[in-house]
Amino acid sequence: MTSFAVIPAIDLRGGQVVRLKQGDYAQQTTYAADPRELAWSYAEAGADWLHLVDLDGARSGNLDNLAVIRSIAASGMRIQAGGGVRAEEDLHRLFDAGVHRVVLGSVAIRDPDQVARWLDNHGAERLVIALDTRRIGDRWALPSAGWTEVETRTLDELAPWYAERGARHLLCTDIDRDGMLAGFNLDLYRHLSESVPQLALQASGGVRSLDDIRAARDAGAQGVILGRALLEGRFTLAEALVC
Repeated sequence: MTSFAVIPAIDLRGGQVVRLKQGDYAQQTTYAADPRELAWSYAEAGADWLHLVDLDGARSGNLDNLAVIRSIAASGMRIQAGGGVRAEEDLHRLFDAGVHRVVLGSVAIRDPDQVARWLDNHGAERLVIALDTRRIGDRWALPSAGWTEVETRTLDELAPWYAERGARHLLCTDIDRDGMLAGFNLDLYRHLSESVPQLALQASGGVRSLDDIRAARDAGAQGVILGRALLEGRFTLAEALVC
């Protein structure tokens, strides 16, 4: 990611466009938009990339919304997608479906050695390491499995580890801000941009205004993921793209 990227997100559950509050599957908002039509509208507005999350897959370990992802990829948009990737076969299925970059969440936390091999096999431009985090006491913990289980490794352990092994793209969400429209956790992104400057950082979770996008860029992020704020019309994608 050589320039600042504004990336609209579509979260999929049961083939529908949804948003969860702080990653809680019991606190779901379902939006009327068809995911394919929504993706096309983002492309028409000028988005270069689209971020797709298979929420069913994130919890089940299967690529439950692969058919929807494939149909969106057929539009020609560049897509990064994740949720449910556990084995190299899953990578191939997503690549074959037209996904440009695969987002690795739970597997990146639970089996970093395997993900390091994938970085070697597929190249750093094809993979996004997603270390979504929640502050627990004095550490940035790393919940997995759709943010339902907390692992022993921490953000400050794994982010530098992946940087040393050639990763290029890091997506980090402060889970407690996700879907809350409370603004980005700028201290978190400043910390990451200083501790792992070789990683292209994508900020996610809490954006509510165009000023938040500018603030994330100033904090060292090289991209932002936009979800609920776009769905609820707090600003347009066209406005965000010229921030």
